[in-house]
Amino acid sequence: MNELKNPTDIAREALKRLAAKHLPPTPANFQVCYNEIAGLPDISPFPEKPLRQLAAALVPHGPQQDAHLDALGQAITRRSWQGVTDAVLGFSQAAGGWAPAVSGGVAPDVLPAELALSLARLVESFSPFFGCDNPRSVAAAGELALLLKQPKVEVHAVRHALDQMVCHVRSGVEEQLEIRDSLLKLLQLIIRNIGELGIDDRWLKGQIDGLLASIAPPLTLRHLDEMERRMRDVLEKQGRARIRSVAAQQEMREMLSEFIKSLSQMNRSSSAFEVRIEETARQVEKVTTPDELKPLLEGVISATHAMAEESAHSREQLKSLQEKVEVTEAELIQLHHELDNASALARHDPLTDALNRKGLDEALLREIASMRRKETPLSVSLLDIDNFKKLNDSLGHDAGDGALIHLANVARHNIRPSDTLARYGGEEFVILMPDTGLDEGIEVITRLQRELTKAIYMSGSERVLITFSAGVAQVAPDEAGNDAIRRADQAMYLAKRAGKNRVFGG
Repeated sequence: MNELKNPTDIAREALKRLAAKHLPPTPANFQVCYNEIAGLPDISPFPEKPLRQLAAALVPHGPQQDAHLDALGQAITRRSWQGVTDAVLGFSQAAGGWAPAVSGGVAPDVLPAELALSLARLVESFSPFFGCDNPRSVAAAGELALLLKQPKVEVHAVRHALDQMVCHVRSGVEEQLEIRDSLLKLLQLIIRNIGELGIDDRWLKGQIDGLLASIAPPLTLRHLDEMERRMRDVLEKQGRARIRSVAAQQEMREMLSEFIKSLSQMNRSSSAFEVRIEETARQVEKVTTPDELKPLLEGVISATHAMAEESAHSREQLKSLQEKVEVTEAELIQLHHELDNASALARHDPLTDALNRKGLDEALLREIASMRRKETPLSVSLLDIDNFKKLNDSLGHDAGDGALIHLANVARHNIRPSDTLARYGGEEFVILMPDTGLDEGIEVITRLQRELTKAIYMSGSERVLITFSAGVAQVAPDEAGNDAIRRADQAMYLAKRAGKNRVFGG
């Protein structure tokens, strides 16, 4: 594992590697070396700029092409390859072919050279995303890119090549989605079966719940990485506790064996003493003079002393065994507590230590049951950090993680002990507020907004103002918890549209 952490150190090492390999210091070469040193995947970035240039070069003729051009702009904003492909194909087919601006006497059935080159760069940019599992799509994209680089590119040839590529890409994507869904179902089935095999182990149940939660859609690499780190920590703690538990149980077995041996020895000693006393009694009956009685009495006294000493020694052994048993029993109880605590980790978000989705679902069921039993109000709020992507892009993911931790800490210090904080996903958090109506819930979240504004977040030496937009919804008596969260999410979206850093009720 690379020990370099500072981006400056990684960049310096990347420049050294460029010089060592005698590579020209182009941005592409530098990015490859930087990714190798930092341990990052070498994935081509989304070519937003060439796509924008392509969209600007297209001139719509009619409402259908105008709609497809708008869809292309939205797909570029969402960074959706499928959306870009569908929009470009739809624009082409809307009027039976391409409709670029015609100037300088270029024939309408030939693409302008600038547009053709932009399309070629676009195709080459997303070709790596097809991967080695879809060779037909890679081949079709390569043929289209070569065609677009020709001096004169006829529209009908491009349309045919594009149709072929889209057909292969769509088929490959659908196949990969089916494979992913099938693998997820298989993985869920395996995990559930493992959980049923260990139905009496609470620590295993907690671990299984965490695994099932980590593979629940929607899947994100960030979520999977966080769950992998947490589960590794859980497994390590459980492994240590399990090893010590087995060792303690072995000690208990050894002490029990020693105890049984002590009892057996005491039994043998008692039997021998009893035989000796009976033999002495028979000899006493035959005594005729005091001189004959003296050695018999001395033998009885000696045997009695020996029996007393052995009994005292046995009592000490038994007392020592009892103390060892008590210590080992207490250690086993502590180990069981550690296992239970380790399984509880699977219900918490590893970054912010707030509840994760699994923990939120359980808390929501409890609060709704309590609300219905007591006939008291329950409100939920969904918070979303404003401009979080901009914060990540400008200051880095470490600063983004710090912002999430900062918000969670401020929220914990300002909500009531009865309230529940959970990380809903990404930069979104949910707060459950029992015994709280809608208006009061809005006041609580608005107050939290003010407190967050006062608590300035420091990213290194830079002061960063963090705000959030939020929606609040009161759970109806017969409403499911997820439905109330969806209403809070809709209200949060309206708060974003209204200018951010606002709280709306839903």
